[in-house]
Amino acid sequence: MNTPSDVRKQVLGPDDVRRAITRMAHEIIERNRGTADLALVGIQTGGVWVVEALAVEMLRIEAAENRGANPIVVGSVDASLYRDDIGMRPVSPGSVSDLAFTVEGVTVVLVDDVLYTGRTVRAAIDAIGDYGRPKAVQLAAIVDRGHRELPIRPDFVGKNLPTSAEESVSVTPNGVTITQRTDR
Repeated sequence: MNTPSDVRKQVLGPDDVRRAITRMAHEIIERNRGTADLALVGIQTGGVWVVEALAVEMLRIEAAENRGANPIVVGSVDASLYRDDIGMRPVSPGSVSDLAFTVEGVTVVLVDDVLYTGRTVRAAIDAIGDYGRPKAVQLAAIVDRGHRELPIRPDFVGKNLPTSAEESVSVTPNGVTITQRTDR
């Protein structure tokens, strides 16, 4: 929650976010030579809307390129119970995993809104492992803000946005906002 002394700054607007999603959709299709045997999985909660936006854009691109637009397989994963810092963070009671497809033999593109320490990504990979063994796991994030604590790097990124540990980053379809916490 923001206090009156927090300083908020919008660094990307809605058009910037849309362009980042479009660019990432093109990159995912190009790297994977289409959308066959591909599944997009959003990390609860911030990655879910990004996955939905990516899927819509990927369908549009595939149809425009007359590739016969394969359906885009989408799902979500709740990694909260797989985290190594579960006692330090609240568990989201409304988040559930929704992988109504087999991950065996497919390339899973794991998607989140913000990549920070890498711990959520590691936990999400562990959660996906409970559903089977994917052919590969790729990582996409709208914002990579640095400060990694684990050796995890995104394959697809909308914007590299260096931040300090005292800042928080919020990503929505309406833009990207950095909040400088001044209560410390």
